[in-house]
Amino acid sequence: MIPLEYFLILSSVLFVIGIVGVLTKKNAILVLISIELMLNAANINFVAFAAYNNDPTGYVFALFSIGIAAAEVAVGLAILLNLNRLKDTVHVDDLNTMRW
Repeated sequence: MIPLEYFLILSSVLFVIGIVGVLTKKNAILVLISIELMLNAANINFVAFAAYNNDPTGYVFALFSIGIAAAEVAVGLAILLNLNRLKDTVHVDDLNTMRW
């Protein structure tokens, strides 16, 4: 069995990559991908602790998180498609107002 620490290190690395992506990228699609990386890092923790403790609650939380992430991506991509159609950009710096 793989030790729990390896999963925690993997999820920490993924979470840090996600945070760096959110803070440094200007493209809104890359920001969405970075947020997905952070959610998947949390899912790895949920599943690792569920397997380590023999408690199925972590699996349920991971499934719930995957559902929330799918909904978030669907709404985010719809907003970005409309913004791209109206303003011809998906750069975060150009999107400084919610009305146009």
